[in-house]
Amino acid sequence: MEEGKRQKQVAAVLQQELNNIFMKLGLNMIDGGMVSIVKVQVTPDLLEARIYLSLFKVADTSGAIKRIEDRAWEIKRELSAQIKHQLRRIPVLTFYLDDTLDYVFKMEEIFRQINPTDNTEPKA
Repeated sequence: MEEGKRQKQVAAVLQQELNNIFMKLGLNMIDGGMVSIVKVQVTPDLLEARIYLSLFKVADTSGAIKRIEDRAWEIKRELSAQIKHQLRRIPVLTFYLDDTLDYVFKMEEIFRQINPTDNTEPKA
């Protein structure tokens, strides 16, 4: 189903504010890896927000998601302080791992195996 205009607006505001909160709380760097918010999707009733996280060079991805989920109350408290005048109710935050980056790397590796090219020789 197509997202409505209000859903997209709320998702954009949430993504921007959550990025700032993650930087403020030090959640954008975990175990030497980088955590970024790829996408935020909001339900039509604006009561639930699904936050998709990309973890780059994080060894223990499930542990990193668990650490973020453990601090979800703190994230929601900071979020409510930032957007309390824009929304009547602060949505319930659920965090998901966005594995599209892993998928891209796997596909590139498969393509390299199918069509190996030698890039050491200069082309004339």
